[in-house]
Amino acid sequence: MVTELGDDVWWYDLRGVNAYLVDDGTVTLVDAGNPWDGRNLVLGVDQAGYSLQDVDRVLLTHYDFDHVGGLGRLQGLDATVYVGSADEPYLTGKERPPLSNHKGALQNALGPFLNSPALSVETVPDGDEIGSFTAYHTPGHTPGHVAYVSEALDAAFLGDLVRESGGDLRASPWLMSYDTDAVRESVLDLADRAPDFSVAAMGHGTPFAARGRDAFDALADSL
Repeated sequence: MVTELGDDVWWYDLRGVNAYLVDDGTVTLVDAGNPWDGRNLVLGVDQAGYSLQDVDRVLLTHYDFDHVGGLGRLQGLDATVYVGSADEPYLTGKERPPLSNHKGALQNALGPFLNSPALSVETVPDGDEIGSFTAYHTPGHTPGHVAYVSEALDAAFLGDLVRESGGDLRASPWLMSYDTDAVRESVLDLADRAPDFSVAAMGHGTPFAARGRDAFDALADSL
């Protein structure tokens, strides 16, 4: 159910979308797949040598059906959920995504099939430190998209800012983004500000277990 990418970093390949389990002293789930992925998330936690009750933190890169859907299906999870401030109202159900944006309209249509998590939800300021992770605001794919980089784990969790295709990284495309100009600026900003990392863990495609920063910099240089 999970594949080890590096020390204390495991990859869930959830039929078209990725999630990750990490241990930086606190067992952490990064993104949560689709609503039907709950069982596989639990099985992967067990395979990595933990129980669901050991998971104390969930880092969400963004609000999308295939990244938050499993949260409402993890019975027994007692963890704090971290999410970008612009995506928090959609996650908690306080607001609906805007119909005026093509991506927002898609999120709006899928929203009724999601259960808001009955968990503590905290918003993540840019530059915030959560355990070993530093949060980087990377808007564009969604308004509240966040990437998380852990120097201790030598890993960057990039969500849908980028996707892997044919061994390369590509920026989030127009169809799946609120604003592709903002995506480009976010890629360049993260390339400028983030420390080095070997593991590049994105939401779609095959993650990089090594030389992930090289692949990310190659994308930034091409934009």
